[in-house]
Amino acid sequence: MKITDILTEQFIKTNLPGTTKEEILNAVIDLAATSDRVLDKEKIREAIFEREKIMSTGVGSGFAIPHGKTDAVTDIVGALAVTAQPIDYKSLDDQPVRIVFLLVGRDSMVGPHIKLLSRISRLMNKEDFRTRLLGAGSASEVLEILKQEEASYLEA
Repeated sequence: MKITDILTEQFIKTNLPGTTKEEILNAVIDLAATSDRVLDKEKIREAIFEREKIMSTGVGSGFAIPHGKTDAVTDIVGALAVTAQPIDYKSLDDQPVRIVFLLVGRDSMVGPHIKLLSRISRLMNKEDFRTRLLGAGSASEVLEILKQEEASYLEA
């Protein structure tokens, strides 16, 4: 499964307003909840915030990957946001976050969920890729950058 299999323009937001980690997480959860794969938005919210209590999903380099597993989705759901300003996310490297990739999977779909988390993490480790996402002015531009990067990654 590719990232672009679950992410369409509908689930991408650039210039996302908000000043706190909680505001940003809630906005990205609301964005993902527009999917017809979502059965219960509040259960997703609960799963994401419970996961954050264990350890921050701000993995470093201005990137966070909030994720969780719940029976509140029928299949894997994702959403990607580039924030309007840097957010104090309590990241592992103590740096603010601007790129947030939410991933929610079913409890029974651990394999595909972990593979997607790994793929997202590998892409986000590339500074050039993150820079291009930060410079994108629209959801369609973000999606095109993702498609290009994923295609080159899959060819490698």
